[in-house]
Amino acid sequence: MFNRNKKKSNEQKAPRFKEIRDAYQITKAAKPWIGLLMGAIFLAAWAIGIGFGFVLGHPLYLAFVSLPFAALISFFVFTRQAGTAAYSSIEGQIGAGASVLMAIRKGWTTTPAVAVNRNQDMVHRSVGRAGIVLTGEGGNAVRQMLQDEKRKAERFAPGVPVYELVIGDQEGQVALRKLQKHLKKFPKKLTPNQMREVRARLKAVGGMSMQMPKGPMPTRGMKIR
Repeated sequence: MFNRNKKKSNEQKAPRFKEIRDAYQITKAAKPWIGLLMGAIFLAAWAIGIGFGFVLGHPLYLAFVSLPFAALISFFVFTRQAGTAAYSSIEGQIGAGASVLMAIRKGWTTTPAVAVNRNQDMVHRSVGRAGIVLTGEGGNAVRQMLQDEKRKAERFAPGVPVYELVIGDQEGQVALRKLQKHLKKFPKKLTPNQMREVRARLKAVGGMSMQMPKGPMPTRGMKIR
């Protein structure tokens, strides 16, 4: 029993370590100074802790206590930088919006590329407690594509709120790095049962198979355990 639990624990740690390692490599490629920044922040935070120790007359004790806090602060800064590097690694790639939407693991289900034209403009459909969110990425044609998909969604799920978003940095658009946050701001209109029913109805509409952009899935940050 003990060996089985130990093996399971090691299997859980391995993917976690790989995730952090991969995130560091991606971040270092975009921001070569990340290692120096983390080291400087760690040393500065630890030095402050030791300084308080000298003031209070317990330098060794405060040095020991402040060590994990210095590491935690350094890791927190890394996760922030890793997040921006993850977005930078996929920004401009086809299907980047779908990659970001599908990385939302709680409360939303995204069907990528429910509509695509010859210029590879596309619309993705997300379903959650807020209703249906149609997200377009591409050129000017995406506005009409959104309207077409909205009519289709209203036909299959009448009475369900349908929202339209366009990814971009222009006025009235939503930046890729703010997409997840923007989606979670919508008010919840559906019960869990209603949401599941909407998902089932729209499942028949389907989507297209597409290759996701290369790079890590951007999330709101890596969880610290």
